[in-house]
Amino acid sequence: MTDEHRHTDPARVPAHEPLLTVTDLVKTFPGRGGPVRAVDGVSLRIAPGETFGLVGESGSGKSTLARCVLRFHRPDSGSVNFAGHDIAALSEREMRRLRARIQVVFQHPHGSLNRRREVSDIIAAPLVAHRVGSRDERAARVRELLDLVQLPAATAGRRPRELSGGQAQRVAIARALALRPEFVVLDEAVSALDVSVRAQILNLLTDLQRELGLTYLFISHDLAVVRYVAQQVGVMYRGRLVEMASREELFGAPRHPYTRMLLDAVPVAQPRRQREKMAVAAAGSDAIEVTPTTGCRFRPRCPVGRSDARCESVEPTLDTPPGTSTLVACHYPGRSAEVTGHRPPQSVMESR
Repeated sequence: MTDEHRHTDPARVPAHEPLLTVTDLVKTFPGRGGPVRAVDGVSLRIAPGETFGLVGESGSGKSTLARCVLRFHRPDSGSVNFAGHDIAALSEREMRRLRARIQVVFQHPHGSLNRRREVSDIIAAPLVAHRVGSRDERAARVRELLDLVQLPAATAGRRPRELSGGQAQRVAIARALALRPEFVVLDEAVSALDVSVRAQILNLLTDLQRELGLTYLFISHDLAVVRYVAQQVGVMYRGRLVEMASREELFGAPRHPYTRMLLDAVPVAQPRRQREKMAVAAAGSDAIEVTPTTGCRFRPRCPVGRSDARCESVEPTLDTPPGTSTLVACHYPGRSAEVTGHRPPQSVMESR
């Protein structure tokens, strides 16, 4: 099979230009008490070949943001620009063509695979949908993809129920790569797997990125995993980005109290330090889970903002504290570390 189907769009984005740019994105859903802003003014940029890790608790808006990027949801306002294309402005035909360049791997491998189809049909489905190649060429591409994700050729004749979780996720990855995309959204792609299998899939994703020049948006609630794979990290809370930084800065010196709270919830091997971390996390989680109508939305859980007039009346915007390249939405970046006694973890992955 030739690479003629690879893209009908212009040449790939130069390395110095962002592949994906999200600007002031807003997505609202109806709720019992009125409209809920699942994504509230989020902006970010992802460079070609980079992994951008997006972390936050359940309900923070991570997956909604991803679905807007994939145009499964249309945003209320703001823009998503991929390789020079305003995704919201594309016709269905244009978007279909662009989908060859943007793919997704979901959380539950078995749930994302058609149980009635053989693996060969599942992997070939994007090729069929986009009318790529002859039957023989598609069969050859399936064999190539199985080898790429380190599955034996005999897997092609099996059905999802015959596969382990790790094997099923490898099939999902192979399907996502069938059209040779540039950009892959990984939405909690390893969270449903056992720890040992998770490490294997993460290593596979890293190898594939290096070999194929892929760009990832990696969504997870697991900070240890994000530290392992991402070069840039964004932290979401109640629909907004509250901190964005390089991996080294964010894990070495987190500035936002919510980021510190997430890090303090990561288990460590030392029993005494683990008790300290659990106490800090419990103190934050005991706060009333209601988003304030004014001021900082994290205020009810913040050791500083709970009693501060500025935090109560003015919502902070993303800004860069002096001496850093971190973007943080906090009136007092770094101050909560003095209150909580936070100590940056030496290695989140090692502490798992």
